[in-house]
Amino acid sequence: MKYYAGLDVSVKETSVCIIDEMGKICREAKVGSHPEDLARLLNDPGLPLTRVGLEAGPLSQWLFSGMAEAGLPVICIETRHTKAFLKAQVNKSDRNDARGIAQMMRVNLFRPVHVKTLTSQKHRALLTARKLLQEKAIAIENDIRGLLRNFGLKVGAVGVVKFDDRIRELVDGMPELVEIMAPLLASREQLRHAFMTLHRKLLLIVRDDAVCRRLMTIPGVGPVVSLAFRSTIDIPARFTNSKAVGPALGLTRWFSINRVRTTGSVGSRCAGTT
Repeated sequence: MKYYAGLDVSVKETSVCIIDEMGKICREAKVGSHPEDLARLLNDPGLPLTRVGLEAGPLSQWLFSGMAEAGLPVICIETRHTKAFLKAQVNKSDRNDARGIAQMMRVNLFRPVHVKTLTSQKHRALLTARKLLQEKAIAIENDIRGLLRNFGLKVGAVGVVKFDDRIRELVDGMPELVEIMAPLLASREQLRHAFMTLHRKLLLIVRDDAVCRRLMTIPGVGPVVSLAFRSTIDIPARFTNSKAVGPALGLTRWFSINRVRTTGSVGSRCAGTT
């Protein structure tokens, strides 16, 4: 007898449903949303699982990695496809969603998604944190420009290094503005310092990565772009060919527009020569 499991994950608890190959419910439970708790429940010798369905979500990468290490045949499934399947249910609940996902595993009606490796997840976290610090520092700089503009003080074109000196020069002799600008400049300085710390870490990763160094031989590709592309692709072998990379990155519309443009231009040239 084959058994299939469906997991409906929330932040604190996960609803679990195990069914057999005939669709009969064999076990239902709620456990904490932690890989060890789920593995303890699902690793039952009396219910050898063929597939374990896990909907893609905020905790899916962590739970997937933990259950895979525990030897469970876990599959991360696409969210929109799962939502369309579960929409047919009359009553929407965590318990019913777990039952629906288990049925999807049984009838093999699901769309698996790639779960990135732990290394790629760490690289993405670094890139996201670096970008966040950079955006906050730029936001403070723009707010400072806007505040001073109300008093007729124009910062003008100034680089990151000389920005602090330029602001202090403008508010010199205005004690009230000095008191306002000082905390903002101090916050900006802290953000810039933290940003450079993460940026140096990024440069060290790129320096020791052969794939990133090879990507940087392309004109216009720097350390940030190369690491972002490297972490997004993750495992190149998961793509059947190079044409499958574009749709995976959401570039289907861009490719279709350029294909039409290329076809039109070629057609025009051909029409002019005949």
